Amino acid sequence: MPSQVISLRPFIGARDFTVSRNFYRAFGFSEMILSPVMSYFSRQGVGFYLQHAYVQDWVDNTMLFLEVADVEQYWAELTALDLPGKYKGVRIMPIRQEAWGKEGFIFDPSGILWHIGEFNS
Repeated sequence: MPSQVISLRPFIGARDFTVSRNFYRAFGFSEMILSPVMSYFSRQGVGFYLQHAYVQDWVDNTMLFLEVADVEQYWAELTALDLPGKYKGVRIMPIRQEAWGKEGFIFDPSGILWHIGEFNS
C-alpha cells in the first residue's frame, strides 16, 4: 500500500516580504510566522511558504493553481477586496471559459501568477 500524501506546500518568493505578507493576509490566507524570513500561509487546508527571497527569473516563472468549488462566487469575493487598488503591481484578469472549466488570474505584488479555477463536473 502506498504512503498517504498529506499536503503539497510550494515555496514562493517575494520582492518585498512585508508587502507580500500583507497582500496574502488581505487575500484571505492566515499567516503562521516560522522565522523572520519565512511564513506559512493557509486557507481551508491548503497553503504555501512565503520566503523573504527574490530571484527574478524564479518569481517571474512561478504559477500556482487554486481550485475552488465556485469560481464565479470566489471571483465576486476577490474583486470586492480591491487588491489592485491597495497593492502596487497586483492585477486581476477576468474569468474565462476553457474546455476543462473556468479560470481567472491574479498577479501578486511580486508578479507570481495565480490561476483560480473550477473544473467542469
